[in-house]
Amino acid sequence: MNHRGGFALIRSTWLSWMQYRSFFFILAFGWMVPPLVAMFVWTAAAGDGAVGGIERGAFVAYYLVLILVNQLTYSQSNWTVGDIIREGSLNHWLIRPLSPLYQILSSEIAGKVVYLVFTVPIVLVLVVLLKPQFTFPLNHFLVFWIALLFAWGLRFLWGLWIAMLAFWATRADALLALQDSMIFIFSGMIAPVAILPGALQKLAEFLPFRYMVGFPVEILTANLTSQQILIGITIQSVWLSIAALSSWIVWRKGLFRYSAIGG
Repeated sequence: MNHRGGFALIRSTWLSWMQYRSFFFILAFGWMVPPLVAMFVWTAAAGDGAVGGIERGAFVAYYLVLILVNQLTYSQSNWTVGDIIREGSLNHWLIRPLSPLYQILSSEIAGKVVYLVFTVPIVLVLVVLLKPQFTFPLNHFLVFWIALLFAWGLRFLWGLWIAMLAFWATRADALLALQDSMIFIFSGMIAPVAILPGALQKLAEFLPFRYMVGFPVEILTANLTSQQILIGITIQSVWLSIAALSSWIVWRKGLFRYSAIGG
């Protein structure tokens, strides 16, 4: 792999995106709205008491961290992969002296830098105004970064193999939309997993969607035990391995089909 060329591509993509940062700031704000709405709903419901054992300050902390985690793990680049395949633009990726993975990662990394320039100041202002309640120990903060990296990898690779179904189907984007709906329900966005109804909670703890967003947030805000964190990291690693293997298989088989057709 041409890593030097890949890093140069990532840098040039970031510089290009910064020229249109106003557009991407609007996108970032749109992604912030659902968690903010959920936060105000649950804090209003909690009032001076608690809902499911979660007090108002804890809800604020949960959703402010979730806003940042969602921005860091959301993979907007997966939405363009299907178009690249369907339109035949994949030919340009294949003839370059770079792994096609860098083409995707360049947008992925550039987007996150641009979005965070907008998102982080807003979250800091909300921290000052809303006074979230954090009680996590230092070792949870260190584990959080590992879980966050795994969450991004899982969400990116899971969406990538779905997007690459465009090698066979013209409506692969509909499956990405379905995935986003599942993430909204089961990842802890609509409500923390701990207060979901019994059956939904058990399902959320098994499916991969919680581990794409909600699990890293819970490490900092839900007072998880060491055993709960270890189990969560283990499940997250299993789903990450499945997503990576699925992406590799779909890419290899899809590329063979794409070449056979002639692009």
